[in-house]
Amino acid sequence: MCTSLVYKDAAGKAYFGRTLELTVALPYQLVVFPKGAQCASEVAGHPAVTFERRRDFVAITMPGRLPTTAAPLGPDDLKVIEGMNDQGLSFSLLSYPSAGGAQSLDMTQAALAASDLGGWILGSFATVAEVRAGLERQPVLLEPLAMLGGAVSPFHYVAHDPSGAALVIEFTKGVMRLFDNPVGVMTNGPEFDWHLTNLNNYTFLSNVDRSSATFGALAAQQPDSGIATAGLPSSSTSVGRFVRAVYYAQYTEKAANPDAAVRTLAHIMNNFDRPRGVSIDCSANGGGGLEVQGLKAGDGEAYATEFTSWTSMSDLERKLFFVRDYNGLNFVSVDLTTLAGLDAPRVVPLAKIVDQAGDVSRILAAASVAQPHS
Repeated sequence: MCTSLVYKDAAGKAYFGRTLELTVALPYQLVVFPKGAQCASEVAGHPAVTFERRRDFVAITMPGRLPTTAAPLGPDDLKVIEGMNDQGLSFSLLSYPSAGGAQSLDMTQAALAASDLGGWILGSFATVAEVRAGLERQPVLLEPLAMLGGAVSPFHYVAHDPSGAALVIEFTKGVMRLFDNPVGVMTNGPEFDWHLTNLNNYTFLSNVDRSSATFGALAAQQPDSGIATAGLPSSSTSVGRFVRAVYYAQYTEKAANPDAAVRTLAHIMNNFDRPRGVSIDCSANGGGGLEVQGLKAGDGEAYATEFTSWTSMSDLERKLFFVRDYNGLNFVSVDLTTLAGLDAPRVVPLAKIVDQAGDVSRILAAASVAQPHS
């Protein structure tokens, strides 16, 4: 469903990459949110949380509700899935169906809706440490999401900053837990700390090929290179992807400069790119994941084939954001620094820029501030 990781170059600078997998293409919007706006997040039955957006940020978003004639969608209705702010702080949402559960909070307390976590974090903070401190003060409540058929916020969340610090925000059966992330990797279930424990089963991993051995009187020899990766899990499950992401982030050559580092990260993320049809989840098998309509198999049986809807990368030091849609061959980039000073959010459907190449900051700067569209 999603894979995220941090790669560091030879100078120790951090670069963040993630993929998002679903069974259908959704109306993602690429948005620049400028600082200065007054924002609110409200959960039914609780006072609203109000805050000023103090940071510019770029984000990939989804509508938080269905539009109506009387109430068309506006930028405030767009919920952040992925993004980076002008301090190099990143935020990501990843699927985690075990999140939902009973939560208890006094009705007089102001509660932040989990769907607003991205906008609140990117608009309010500069570092992972600040995010943690903010979350320790501010209650967050999960909520049923109309766009997901009423599913209760089936996600967990990660934040990274240019220092390499990483934070996991995970609700399990309604209880929020915060984890410092020593490996900078995240996928999906089970719980994050389970993934860390599972790495104890992979202490034998190394990137050094051991290409010869002797068995009795037989001298065995590999005909080519690559045997070091034989111990990596090969499946696309969240458990397998977590281990592989740790391996690639750990052992990939450390690039000598930022441009080379971004290209290197793109090569790493290619290992988690999933084309349509590589694995199919039939309804009869009771497969997990988000309940979204997939394709149709024979005899009316439904099946879903996950694919990488888009891949994004963030150069946290230089404030550069890159994204590649499933229907595009190239990454496009947004230079957040050049977009400082906008007077209102700028919204461009992600599907509209898949045929572009290079920097699309000028397209965002010139985009309409009206209602987003597909």
